Amino acid sequence: MTGTGGYPLQPAGPAKRPVWVVGGVTVVSFVVLLWLIELFDTLTGHRLDDNGIRPLETDGLTGILVAPLLHSNWEHLIANTGPALVLGFLMTLAGLSRFIFATAIIWFAGGLGTWLIGNVGAPTYNGVIVETNHIGASGLIFGWLTFLIVFGFFTRTVWEIVVGVVVFFIYGGILLGVLPGTFGVSWQGHLCGALAGVLAAYLLSGPERKTRALRRPVRPPSLNT
Repeated sequence: MTGTGGYPLQPAGPAKRPVWVVGGVTVVSFVVLLWLIELFDTLTGHRLDDNGIRPLETDGLTGILVAPLLHSNWEHLIANTGPALVLGFLMTLAGLSRFIFATAIIWFAGGLGTWLIGNVGAPTYNGVIVETNHIGASGLIFGWLTFLIVFGFFTRTVWEIVVGVVVFFIYGGILLGVLPGTFGVSWQGHLCGALAGVLAAYLLSGPERKTRALRRPVRPPSLNT
């Protein structure tokens, strides 16, 4: 079969799915995974929860890989589900590759920070710090939150700035969770996740910052007379 002028017609490729559809499916799949893990954890007597981040312990380093996937109970998971769906979806609108890289930076940098300072402010017993075990997706959520708030100011993209401002007004209040306060809540994980989100936003805005720098006019050198 040929087209106009005798050239063979190229078969149409598969329709490309909109970014918001791919992003939505990705984030929902991640949250479903969290629920399946918690279901398995509940059925096995919460044995998985012991695999969180245990600060300054060598075997506690492996918790960096799995801590965001674990939750202490259903209430803990439910509290994280809504923000994870909303903020995770907004993250994907900046591009799926950026979402993946940002999540990886927040996951590992935030986890490492928690491993380093997770015992700060921990209770003591007979002068010995009580071992802490940090689990939950909150650190990741705090990282997504700060990423969304500051990313637009790094890229100078109007719609990303608007998203950041809106997100700040809706969810900014939870940033108080980076401060010591509620017993049993990992403010250290929140703080490290939030800082990792800012780091991810800065690193991943590199192409826009570089382009903006190249557009700046070069001032001629001043000559003294």
